[in-house]
Amino acid sequence: MTSLIIHRVTTFDFAVRPVAWSFAEERRVEIAAHFAEQQRERPKIWNGRVLLGRDAAFADGHLSATYFETDFASFLAWRDWGFPDKAVFNGFGMGALRASDGAFVMGEMAQHTANAGRIYFPSGTPDLDDVVEGTLDIAGSVVRELGEETGLTTADYWAEPEWHCVVTGPTIAMIQVLNLNVPGEAARARIEANLAREAEPELSAIHLVRGMSDLTPTMPPFVTAFVAQQFASR
Repeated sequence: MTSLIIHRVTTFDFAVRPVAWSFAEERRVEIAAHFAEQQRERPKIWNGRVLLGRDAAFADGHLSATYFETDFASFLAWRDWGFPDKAVFNGFGMGALRASDGAFVMGEMAQHTANAGRIYFPSGTPDLDDVVEGTLDIAGSVVRELGEETGLTTADYWAEPEWHCVVTGPTIAMIQVLNLNVPGEAARARIEANLAREAEPELSAIHLVRGMSDLTPTMPPFVTAFVAQQFASR
């Protein structure tokens, strides 16, 4: 997984199993110091449990992998230190909100989050709430993250069956287009109203992307690559 590649996928098989992650075990002291430093800058981040993947395999519209549990501090250090363990990947689901007028709806992460200022679709690193009978439920993770970040529910959109898995080095963004039944401005207004009701929302602003000129450097490469492909196919 080195260059950016987009795979079309319709089914997943993500078994969650115990894995001894040598990176987290061998560098525990450094990881703890790094996390303490990050908490001084953003006191609201916390060291919860997350899921990372390994052994990803694409074949005939199917993606399989093994996921394992670790702490957020280890994930953050692995990410911030340039992904030193190349056998591990960060694989997460994203709900690509597309309004009825064709605009994509993205959120800007609030300053108290670990990805402050970044703009992308609702998403999050999978956690134990996304595990169903020993399997990671990516579709369920997308629904959960979308609800937590925007207040939208499955009654507000219909999901396309195909997923766009954007591989960029140690990251696999599993993106599913979610078609809203309202235009972009109405969607933005509704989400902003929901954010205003929250004491500490994860998002600080909502952005509409109607064309390539709306893409910015604060959007991750896997988001801009996906959006560019979508606009090219229209």
